[in-house]
Amino acid sequence: MNFLEQLVAEWLEYQGYFVRRNVHVGRRAKGGYECELDVVGFHPTKRHLVHYEPSMDADSWAKRHARYEKKFAAGRTHIPALFSGFVPLPEIEQIALFGFGGAGPSDRIGGGRVVLVRDWIQVVLAELKTKSISSHAVPEQFICLRTAQFVLQAGRVALRQVVPAASARER
Repeated sequence: MNFLEQLVAEWLEYQGYFVRRNVHVGRRAKGGYECELDVVGFHPTKRHLVHYEPSMDADSWAKRHARYEKKFAAGRTHIPALFSGFVPLPEIEQIALFGFGGAGPSDRIGGGRVVLVRDWIQVVLAELKTKSISSHAVPEQFICLRTAQFVLQAGRVALRQVVPAASARER
């Protein structure tokens, strides 16, 4: 699991989702699997089922399209079995989360939605920014999110210390 998969999984769990990570699906008769699904989450109260395929690749959009067509098709086929106890399941939202590359030729790829990490992380940080460490610390099992929360709070403290000092020098 890479750091981006870890961060996505932590975020979903923190939001109340049941999460499956790096799930091998489509067992082949002669061994191996059709593919691996990176992060799949289901929120029973919101009735939301989401499949993330995060990537830090710098591949062409054509190469990405072929890979995500396969991954998302496998997801649509095999994800219902992962959460079979929660029937009926809602439609699967599928998200290709890309760290590199700007907006592609479309906001869709392989049947899923394209989201850029720079946009996704802004949503995460905006929420964490509202949580005080002293009263609403991210639980310690979410290492990446808790680190982000501490960095955000330390940044606010450091900024308060630096800005008055700079203002005093300007006088």
